[in-house]
Amino acid sequence: MKKDFKFSELEYIRPDFQGFQVTLEDATKRIQEAASYEEMKKAMLDTLDKSGELEMMCTIASIRNTLNTTDEFYEKEVEFINETAPTVMEANMNMNKAILASPYVKELEQEYGKQLLVGMQQEIDSFNPELVPYLQREGALTTQYQKLMATAKIPFEGETLNLYGIQKHFEDADREKRKKAFKAYSDFYHDNEEEMEEIFGELIDIRNKMGRCLGDENYIPLGYKLQGRTDYGQEEVARFREQVRTEIVPLCEELYKAQAKRIGVDKIKAFDEKFIYPDGNAEPLGDDDFLIARAKEMYHDISKETGEFIDFMIEHELMDLKNKPNKASTGYMTYLPPLKAPFVFSCFNHTIFDMQVLSHELGHAFAGYQAMRHQPIANYYSESTDIAEIHSMAMEQFAYPYAEKFFGEDADKYRFAHLQEAITFVPFGVAVDEFQHIMYANPNLTPKERTYEWHKLEQKYMPWRTYEDDEFMERGGYWYHKLHIFLYPFYYINYTLTTMGAMELKKRYAQNKEEAWEDYMKLCNVGGSLSYLETLKNSHLSIPFEEGSVKNAISYAKEILLEQIKEQ
Repeated sequence: MKKDFKFSELEYIRPDFQGFQVTLEDATKRIQEAASYEEMKKAMLDTLDKSGELEMMCTIASIRNTLNTTDEFYEKEVEFINETAPTVMEANMNMNKAILASPYVKELEQEYGKQLLVGMQQEIDSFNPELVPYLQREGALTTQYQKLMATAKIPFEGETLNLYGIQKHFEDADREKRKKAFKAYSDFYHDNEEEMEEIFGELIDIRNKMGRCLGDENYIPLGYKLQGRTDYGQEEVARFREQVRTEIVPLCEELYKAQAKRIGVDKIKAFDEKFIYPDGNAEPLGDDDFLIARAKEMYHDISKETGEFIDFMIEHELMDLKNKPNKASTGYMTYLPPLKAPFVFSCFNHTIFDMQVLSHELGHAFAGYQAMRHQPIANYYSESTDIAEIHSMAMEQFAYPYAEKFFGEDADKYRFAHLQEAITFVPFGVAVDEFQHIMYANPNLTPKERTYEWHKLEQKYMPWRTYEDDEFMERGGYWYHKLHIFLYPFYYINYTLTTMGAMELKKRYAQNKEEAWEDYMKLCNVGGSLSYLETLKNSHLSIPFEEGSVKNAISYAKEILLEQIKEQ
């Protein structure tokens, strides 16, 4: 592992996919001809090292493209990668098949655990050579959507704002200004509705064809496999969504009624939802650099491990958080495995969102940092997506005692608003998931029929949601703003499943900080070496599909919120 590096100085070399294909073919032959377990293992590990180097170059190109989506060099590199990467997938699957067919596979399982083999089989089951042109087209379409979002220029009161910049005004104390800001945001999507309809319509078609290539009726089973789900399926997720409808939706209605009374309106409108207090929401005390400095103090206080982690991130320039023109409108954490380094990307907008970035995305990064130092193989550096969000959402909760560092006397405002948002988000999250199931199961819906399905889901999961003088949103246009629907199909339910784990850890952190932190560290250190259900059990967390689990998971947060709205 290279120790002396800064992200800005890392050299980018175009990935040699043709050379890597030769490497994979050679490794497959070595594995098939291996005369011992050590020979087979060495062939596999040598290839994983080369794969890590190739993936790092792909990741550097992707990060630099999102840092400036108008940089033509990295835009072309991402196009090249999206076009070329799928061409080596068949050779990679052949190597996986050779490993699984090896007479030494039991020894491999004994050393690294069954999840390595389960993951390889899932990759095989998710691939067919016929998928390659579809994967290439999917990459082009998602890049088109991301660039459309990143280059948004929204005129508002003499300024030109991007999608992150306009959202700051959703929290303005002037209700008319909030309404105008929300309408400006809505108008951007309405103005681009036709292009987004075309992109999403083609994505549905392409992805369903991918599913049929693998023998399924549509994309949904493949979508689940690509999320790494091995021990639950659509039925369990549907049961969870129903628990949310019965347990969380009524609580959200109560919270929004209290909010309407608090801010002095008859009924909360969509443009009021982010405005929590009549005298204004909590705002960070200082600028971007101030926030990063306070985050450094916080992570040094939480634990020795988090202190080492934040120093590593700052020293190696592994965070880019400031809002800049042409930066992609997104937030993410990704990996540079050969450097055992996470990378965090976001766009500060001087709202409580900034604190969420410094806890949520850095929670992801801390988990990756730990796994890369505790797991023996790169396959285990990242966990399945349904576990990953527990790390980030729990870290948001662990940050509550430090809110004064960021918000001063408004710290309590932050804590209440953030906890309310954590709960009121869940119905929206399950609506996004159900929407995607409807879309891929009903590909013949017209674009306007697709949007109306979202309108119906808002009535089901967000009955408080109303718009005003906004025909586009009233007929269901709100779904267009959720980039996961375009870029990461069937990912979004993870945020809601993991909210349950985060709320459990919040309760336990209040009851016994040391025990809760120990289980959190287990969650981080185990990486992807266990399945979803095994990982939950290993950290003493409940399974969210089981009857009553949602009610139990949110009980502590519910108690806090209901007590506080009585006092307000």
